[in-house]
Amino acid sequence: MNILFVYYVPSGGVETLNRQRSTALRRKNINCHFLYYQKKRELVNNHEAPTFITNEDDEIKRIIDKGKYSAIIITSDYLSLKRFRDLGFEGNLILEIQGLGAQHVARSVLINAYPYVTKYANGILSSITPHIEQILSEHYPSFPKFIFHNCFDSSMFTYKSIPTKRHPIIGWTGRIEDNKNWREFLRIGHRLIHFHNPKIKLYMFEDHTLASSEERKAFNRMIKQLNLQKNLNILTNVPHEQMADYFSMIGDSGGFLCSTSKVEGFGYAIVEAMSCRCPVLTTDSDGVKNSIIDNKTGKYYKLGDVIGAEKQAKELMINKQLRENIRSAALTHIKTLYSPAQYGNHFIRMLTTLGIIQ
Repeated sequence: MNILFVYYVPSGGVETLNRQRSTALRRKNINCHFLYYQKKRELVNNHEAPTFITNEDDEIKRIIDKGKYSAIIITSDYLSLKRFRDLGFEGNLILEIQGLGAQHVARSVLINAYPYVTKYANGILSSITPHIEQILSEHYPSFPKFIFHNCFDSSMFTYKSIPTKRHPIIGWTGRIEDNKNWREFLRIGHRLIHFHNPKIKLYMFEDHTLASSEERKAFNRMIKQLNLQKNLNILTNVPHEQMADYFSMIGDSGGFLCSTSKVEGFGYAIVEAMSCRCPVLTTDSDGVKNSIIDNKTGKYYKLGDVIGAEKQAKELMINKQLRENIRSAALTHIKTLYSPAQYGNHFIRMLTTLGIIQ
């Protein structure tokens, strides 16, 4: 059985999810193929499966016709539901909800998507995200919905013993845009450096192709205003397989991953850090509720409360017993919650309910 997954670009959490489920579903005799409309960088991580990059109708039609897909799953781009029907696809179309940003944006998108979804799609797929579940319940009460955890293979992306740095490293991953809230990270980092430990290093992992010129200028301006140039390392488009090295190094340095997002649908970077024994300090950005249990598998701070974040960060770095407990409990937690086998079972159940599997 072949299934095609469609998304805008091979980057971010959706790309990570695609590579994770490619492996998970292969174990269920499902062959995953991937279509991205464009790439904004040369690096495309290996999906270990057919991966197409095109936004041309004639090329997409050839891919559809040749692939003989039992289902096509389109992530976020609800307008393409009509497009794929117009290109002649008569099988099951599923709209997947991932990464719609702020709650008011997600609500607006899903309301606007309603006529396309109900006319052209057979179902909606989403990870377990409270605000998305609420919106779907309100606006799609009787439409087929399939809501289950994303998958993550902790044996493939795992802790590595890396030479320890002599200074704590605080990591951050994301795009230089409003929802990822990079300004708050710089303010937190500034307070920790100037009021706690001047040797702290800030590592920001980002995709420079996904930031607007205005955001980039504001970002560079704030770095200078806070005098962070000597403490800040900006790492762009790091190959995914190398991120396990970095997360492991950050964890062993006595530092942590700091997630400042306003809203997250799932938060793959958080789960990846946990898998590499790198503790996490995060906002309560909704989707992370499944991964982070406060003071057990990670730590929370209130969005906008920079001083509160500083306090939680200091405890995470100074209280070694709490830190080690969190590192161990986090790894156990994600192994159970996001098991690829469990994802495969849920996926098969979805296909069965839709009549794709008899």
